Amino acid sequence: MRLTKYAHACVRIDSADGARSVLIDPGCWTEPEAFDGVRAVLYTHGHADHVDAALLAAARAADPQLEVYTHPELAAELAAHPALTGPAPVAVRTGEGFTAGGFAVRAVGGRHAETIDGYPDCANLGYLVEGVYHPGDSLHVPNGPGEEVHALLLPAGGPWQSLRQAIEMVRAVRPGRTFPIHDAHLSEIGTENFDGWLGGEAGTDYARIPRGGSVLLD
Repeated sequence: MRLTKYAHACVRIDSADGARSVLIDPGCWTEPEAFDGVRAVLYTHGHADHVDAALLAAARAADPQLEVYTHPELAAELAAHPALTGPAPVAVRTGEGFTAGGFAVRAVGGRHAETIDGYPDCANLGYLVEGVYHPGDSLHVPNGPGEEVHALLLPAGGPWQSLRQAIEMVRAVRPGRTFPIHDAHLSEIGTENFDGWLGGEAGTDYARIPRGGSVLLD
């Protein structure tokens, strides 16, 4: 499969033949072309850097059959959006397996990582897409049957996460390959620092996908 990195936490996954495709977390900074020809969209949670209703409405206007999957709270919010046409978003829950854009997907986790004093307290689903794991804003480590992670899309920066937590997450998940996401908050110096630590201490094949760039997975 092919992974394409867009702004911040948005990643697109396509099969090698292009017949299957999903887009995860196209938020307020995502390039509109990320939606071109995609079959399904997955949203981890409702924060603006992960979901943009106007972008989704434009994509749905171009393709009324575009599939949308997310947790029940956000599914209800999107269904009530006046500009969103087409089928209602599909609500999925933790532990549920489903097919999206032709890929087998499992929803894991359930809650957003805490910044301080219990906040933010909101739903957050991570998605395992045939071995590729996007945790959203979560440090959840999948460990159930059929939840092996071959490639981890690792959050690299946010108010709810430290560098230590990022390294510990990779060590716990033990993926074959790791690619950083959720990086809009990092400066160039911060990005270099993060990459240096992860490349040296996390025990994984670590590489950064340039914004708009792609990498092929076996």
